[in-house]
Amino acid sequence: MFRRKSILMLLLVLVIAGAAYAGLAIAADTGEPGSHLDPLVTKSFVEQYVADFAKKALDTAGNSGAQWRTKAVAQGENIVFTGGTEFIIRSGKAVIVDPVGNGIPDLTAGTSAASGQTVARDHLFLVPRSDGRGIHAQSAVTVMYIGSLSY
Repeated sequence: MFRRKSILMLLLVLVIAGAAYAGLAIAADTGEPGSHLDPLVTKSFVEQYVADFAKKALDTAGNSGAQWRTKAVAQGENIVFTGGTEFIIRSGKAVIVDPVGNGIPDLTAGTSAASGQTVARDHLFLVPRSDGRGIHAQSAVTVMYIGSLSY
């Protein structure tokens, strides 16, 4: 009687272990190498994932397909940017124009540039709102921007 229970118990454990092994084998075989189901990812998968993520972020921000444009600004001229515009001063000297007094965020330095402050060259700035913020060229300036201008 004890021997019969031991054999049944052993068979039950073997059946459960076999079913578990078969389940794991099937689950491991469902993802093709390099797919999103593959537990080991390749460099190309990560690069593609990051590129797709960046594209979705641009689509959400409304800048889908946006490209950098350049504009030559004459000395003494003002440029006013619309909200969401990013700009970089590539050459020349300009100062911030900010009628509301909140400044323009300098994303490169992690600060906010106040009205009358010299715009740092090769720094990325982001205009948060369409409220008259922009730059005043103190010399001939070349500005790169994504977004739009309102004179």
